Amino acid sequence: MPVYEEVEIEDMEYDEADFMYYYPCPCGDRFRITLEELYEGEDIAKCPSCTLQVMVIFEEDDLPELPPEEDEEDGDVDPKKNKNDTGSETDSEDED
Repeated sequence: MPVYEEVEIEDMEYDEADFMYYYPCPCGDRFRITLEELYEGEDIAKCPSCTLQVMVIFEEDDLPELPPEEDEEDGDVDPKKNKNDTGSETDSEDED
């Protein structure tokens, strides 16, 4: 699908909380692309409400750092984090 517009990343809004770049779409919603997608070489930001998309012009060196990966995203659970959450004897022994 052809792109609606080419947009410099400096013209986009970056949300540090969700590591996402946004740019206003004519439909009233916003084009969006994640920081991770940009690092993976993706350069097309899509609007979730319509079929429009924009090409993001950027240099990887200018991007913020990626956050460290969390084990939960991979489906792995750190046993140290949840070890005592079940009310096991270990918990009751620790409370005494």
